[in-house]
Amino acid sequence: MQVEEYFRDNYSISTDRSRLDISVIHNFLSTSYWSEGIPLAIVTKAIENSLCFGLYNGNKQIGFARVITDLTTFGYLADVFIIEEERGYGLSKWLMECILKHQQLQGLRNICLMTRDAHSLYERFGFKNIPNPENFMAIKKDDFYKKKSNE
Repeated sequence: MQVEEYFRDNYSISTDRSRLDISVIHNFLSTSYWSEGIPLAIVTKAIENSLCFGLYNGNKQIGFARVITDLTTFGYLADVFIIEEERGYGLSKWLMECILKHQQLQGLRNICLMTRDAHSLYERFGFKNIPNPENFMAIKKDDFYKKKSNE
């Protein structure tokens, strides 16, 4: 995939996978409500198969997001985060702006996501509750990684 980079003050966003700090990403995701207990191998494989956006303060990774996509019609936005000490500077909004203007995502007909607590962030970028939710179906396995680690 084509690498894109964006810059603002001392911050940068890059789609270069070689810059990603997998340990930062895994540490955050493994304690998040949506993927608690996720194994490192799963995080690594997910990154390998997604369009990833690393957010950096200098060379230190402070945020992340990925889009699971065919680059043609559909994208699913996942694993969006900013580490706690870097919140409050508008970085999540900037990250979303960069994701949505990424050249390879411009032809998508549908971009979806799921969130428990960040509706106001995503609504400002045009995300809405699913119209006709009765048409939407999913296989959802809550606490999937926590249960697997206990087996």
